[in-house]
Amino acid sequence: MIIRISFLLFLLSLPVLVLAEILLWLNIPGLPELVTKLGSAMLLSALAVLIITALLAMPKIIMRSVLNYFSAGERLHRRLLFVQAQQERVRRLFHFRTLKIKYLNELRRKRLLKANNRKHIRSLSKSIHKDLLAIKKELPKTTFKQLRQDNIRYRKQQDIESLLQLQQKISTFI
Repeated sequence: MIIRISFLLFLLSLPVLVLAEILLWLNIPGLPELVTKLGSAMLLSALAVLIITALLAMPKIIMRSVLNYFSAGERLHRRLLFVQAQQERVRRLFHFRTLKIKYLNELRRKRLLKANNRKHIRSLSKSIHKDLLAIKKELPKTTFKQLRQDNIRYRKQQDIESLLQLQQKISTFI
């Protein structure tokens, strides 16, 4: 309601100021100054009404906000939001820890698999070496040397398929 009064004073001051401009244009002495002062007073009173209303309403608004902030319903609402945020944080933490565990387990599995492959390649190479030594007398020296070099090269390259083929090749000589 007070804002309407202030707005009405503002709207009424505009035609008064226009009237003062018309009177000034018509060269009527003294009257334009009086009408200008009236229009300015109306504008100033509209602004003063707004400022006074705001100053009087501020403490009431502040007090209502403070009371609302500390009310039981708001406290419960803030507590609910806090608990929901905690649950979300725990859910995200669980998710990322699960990802970390899966990642670390995969790394461990790959490391074990690599170590296991190296162990099997070593044992396969030793077996090939024993087979080569067993048939050394039956093979020509160059063939024996070539097979032994292939064994060493495939072992260093960690090439299990080639080692298996070499073992099959040697088994054909036996």
